[in-house]
Amino acid sequence: QVHLVESGGGLVQAGGSLRLSCTASGRTDSTTTMGWFRQAPGKEREFVAAFTWRSSSTDYGDSVKGRFTISRDNAKNTLYLQMNNLKPQDTAVYYCAASSLLYPTITNARAYSYWGQGIQVTVSS
Repeated sequence: QVHLVESGGGLVQAGGSLRLSCTASGRTDSTTTMGWFRQAPGKEREFVAAFTWRSSSTDYGDSVKGRFTISRDNAKNTLYLQMNNLKPQDTAVYYCAASSLLYPTITNARAYSYWGQGIQVTVSS
């Protein structure tokens, strides 16, 4: 089992920045990929970004490319999402997720077995 806990959300004005953190515990060595998803009211869960351990590669959803950066700190077992130039449409509950699949489809939420409880990010205009 892998336990994920998000932190760092809150309220920010448009154009501002926030950094989300996701601290992992448990069988973290069993994970191959960690990522961020978000879900706004009345909308489907949307892929935001992912980090794949094997290749140290990163991927981003089209709506956040150039504004968000995903990174990790191995020593702290923590995944980060730096969000810059935030827009009101970024308002959502953000979820940290982890996959144990060898070759997951990283943009598909079904590829992730472990999820955090979610954290609210609200961007005011």
